[in-house]
Amino acid sequence: MLGRARKLRLETERMTLRPPVHSDFRAWAALRDTSRDFLCPWEPTWAPDHLSRKAFTNRVYWAQRSINNGSAVPLFLVRRSDDVLLGAITLDNIRRGPAQAGTTGYWVGSAHARQGYMREAIQAVVHYAFEVLDLSRIEAGCLPENTASRRLLELCGYKYEGVAQSYLQINGRWRNHVLYANLRHDRRGKTDAG
Repeated sequence: MLGRARKLRLETERMTLRPPVHSDFRAWAALRDTSRDFLCPWEPTWAPDHLSRKAFTNRVYWAQRSINNGSAVPLFLVRRSDDVLLGAITLDNIRRGPAQAGTTGYWVGSAHARQGYMREAIQAVVHYAFEVLDLSRIEAGCLPENTASRRLLELCGYKYEGVAQSYLQINGRWRNHVLYANLRHDRRGKTDAG
């Protein structure tokens, strides 16, 4: 069952990006818990059992199935120098056929924010999506006031495309999102974030 999921590793300058495994539970739960106030304003409301071992086990199985069936690439960011879990990035909603597209989502623990880790991770995932998965378009969305995420996406080659009304439920309510896309063969000129 593990197939491709077991072999998948992306290396960046400082990190290994790899699928979650069962032994990551304690590190993941601790990082999410200590980063709760930092993460919750930007994420869907956590389920009551969000930090439970059972929920994490389901997450690991979902990751394995998603990688093996080609629908998503969920990866943990692990710093090589000390094997510390920093956050996660997922290339999700992979669509084949005429679209050849996917959507990126990510989070980083509060202690590791603004240190360039997510930039490395996004660049590695975009390269993998274009060069290995042969996708043409990688999308991302974030809250309009999330200037750090918007700046990060722009630094990684994503360009602003517009606003989606009531796009996702974040922190318990429907929120508009600004939409970005990174194109494999981008012929667009520079766009200014709105």
